[in-house]
Amino acid sequence: MNTASDLCFPADFIWGAATASYQIEGAAYEDGRGESIWDRFCRTPGKVRSGDTGDIACDHYHRYMEDVALMRRLGMRGYRFSIAWPRILPNGRGPVNPKGLDFYDALVDALLESDIQPCATLYHWDLPQTLEDAGGWPNRDTVDAFVEYTEAVVRRLGDRVPYWITHNEPWVASWMGYGLGIHAPGRMDEGAAMAAAHHMLVSHGRAVEVIRRDGSGAQAGITLNLAPVHPASHSAEDRAAAAMADARGNRWFLDPVFRGEYPSEVLQAFAPHLPPIVGDDMRVIASPIDFLGVNYYNRHVVRANPETGRPVHVRPDSNSFTDMDWEVYPDALRELLLRLYREYRPAQMFVTENGAAYNDVRIHDGSIRDPERVSYLEQHLQACSRAIQEGAPLAGYFLWSLLDNFEWHDGYQKRFGLVYVDYPTLERIPKSSFDWYRSFIRRQVATVAA
Repeated sequence: MNTASDLCFPADFIWGAATASYQIEGAAYEDGRGESIWDRFCRTPGKVRSGDTGDIACDHYHRYMEDVALMRRLGMRGYRFSIAWPRILPNGRGPVNPKGLDFYDALVDALLESDIQPCATLYHWDLPQTLEDAGGWPNRDTVDAFVEYTEAVVRRLGDRVPYWITHNEPWVASWMGYGLGIHAPGRMDEGAAMAAAHHMLVSHGRAVEVIRRDGSGAQAGITLNLAPVHPASHSAEDRAAAAMADARGNRWFLDPVFRGEYPSEVLQAFAPHLPPIVGDDMRVIASPIDFLGVNYYNRHVVRANPETGRPVHVRPDSNSFTDMDWEVYPDALRELLLRLYREYRPAQMFVTENGAAYNDVRIHDGSIRDPERVSYLEQHLQACSRAIQEGAPLAGYFLWSLLDNFEWHDGYQKRFGLVYVDYPTLERIPKSSFDWYRSFIRRQVATVAA
């Protein structure tokens, strides 16, 4: 990789890492927290590997000061975390749980005391189970519940949190949760998935308005999981399939947020399942945002189904894959950032997740050496630098993840962290990638200051 002085990052670039509430907090039944859809889903036989749950996870709820000390040691300038809706409103709506707000209040203060900018995500998939029992995201009433939750959180923390993300990966929350049944709540209904996606976007727009009103000048945005889609061949059929996959996976969220409309080809393809668009829904969804969060892990390669023409994902012809069986293809991150800049013109962007799972193990001296992750980070940071040099307004990079954690339906089998978590003891052991990232941040900061 090029040296730090060869790379192009702004002086105020935010170097950080990310986590999510259900994946690290634990304390699932403490201090008034209500049940989430993931608490229920984890207890549904066969849904999560080894029957794992987030009951304890990394115990961040009790060990957050230890984790903030790790962030300070790493040299982070920003920390992206999510807030657990069931901690704030245990029943989804109604009385606010003061102990839930107290926890995040203390976490934000600890971050600021360490000169780390808080970046809070309001929804990272842990919907209160009571709301799911009432219909969940396919039920339009959940939009109003999300606004009430947003108001409670922003009124308490908005004077100190400079960056707010409304939703993390609404495609995953809607389709994997309601369409494919792979994530909580485990429903398999295309109509429910489409309705959930629309209502999440409406709630995003309304939450942006709350953050503008109550957030003391805070910046508001949304995080989308995005990936360039490449055709498996140069055939017209495969190119058409790639265009449809892009419309369904990328433009279905980008177009309404930035243009106030859904892609016509997706509206046509899913016509029987479309939710009602009520009143000024599209104007609300397109409420101006201050930044776009970009989660990138791998590109998608698709071919056309020979009978239907619909896109079919294929495994790329590559020798480099992570433990998730995701191809390592860093130049697609550069391609993605430049496409977003040229087609949608976001005021600024953050890479809000980017990282890799590998089969990390402790060796005889107790250390964890992960050269594959170091290589992954080197290549993707170089891609970010190239995108900035070509004009992309990239303002920060939040690596996924600070800690090994509960990885949704994979339980504790996949490790993404810079810090190894020994789950039986909850000991934190920084990996060699932690040391590499710390040194990289120091060199980069020193270079731009020179």
